[in-house]
Amino acid sequence: MFVIIGYIFMCACILGAYAAHGGHLGVLWQPSEIVIIFGGAVGGMIAAQGGKGMKAFVKALPTIFKGSAYSKAFYMDLFACLFELLAKVRKEGLMSIEGDVEDPHASPIFSKYPKISHDHHVTEFICDYLRLMVGGNLNAFEIENLMDVEIDTHHHEAEGPASAMAKLADGLPAFGIVAAVMGVVHVMGSLHLPPSELGKLIGAALVGTFMGIWLAYGFVGPLAQVLETKNAEMHQVLVTIKVTLLASLNGYAPQVAVEFGRKALSSTERPSFKELEEFVKSAKGK
Repeated sequence: MFVIIGYIFMCACILGAYAAHGGHLGVLWQPSEIVIIFGGAVGGMIAAQGGKGMKAFVKALPTIFKGSAYSKAFYMDLFACLFELLAKVRKEGLMSIEGDVEDPHASPIFSKYPKISHDHHVTEFICDYLRLMVGGNLNAFEIENLMDVEIDTHHHEAEGPASAMAKLADGLPAFGIVAAVMGVVHVMGSLHLPPSELGKLIGAALVGTFMGIWLAYGFVGPLAQVLETKNAEMHQVLVTIKVTLLASLNGYAPQVAVEFGRKALSSTERPSFKELEEFVKSAKGK
């Protein structure tokens, strides 16, 4: 939503100011130059990214215009889910959650929190490490190292689409210059035309430079930042789960382990201690 709002505000300011000074908006519509600019930049990106990179890039595109899934409400559900799992472990032993981690979609605990159970990455991360706690002989230090490796790998993989988008934005101004130069070449071959016609051709050529810069910094560049922000949000979720599970593995009670996880959140998503305590109690009673 904010991406669209930003686009509308930007276009209104730039095009509105241009029109207010007597500029003709129709002159800016140069489809052939847009094809040159975008075609060149996208072609270069395809050559650089390859099949795997382009598949990840296309998959990430729909998420740009969606709001963040990792809101305060999501974290409240996450902590309540983790609390119930860890409380069950503390009361009945590690083997009691074997069914929950082997088939989370059939788990009565996970089913209470659809925001968690419908997120494949989050559910898989929780279940994988609870499974190691149940069946493995790894200590807390070894599990922490393994968590760090997985989080870093996931973060690096998720950076691919954002990096590709940023490189696409970097290429647009250069291809805008290409479009402008090609337009000038066309002008040089049309010197037999009257000055009025040459003026139109020169103006169309200059639009290429304008469009390349505008598309790069006004449209595509911000999308790279949006993807980077979403990547950082996912990273924070995994770190929060890591801190909570490690606190439990080190012997802390579920209430304290959840508090460890709460402290890992940024201020915009972090619930207060009392707020989380009351929510966990009410969720547990359902």
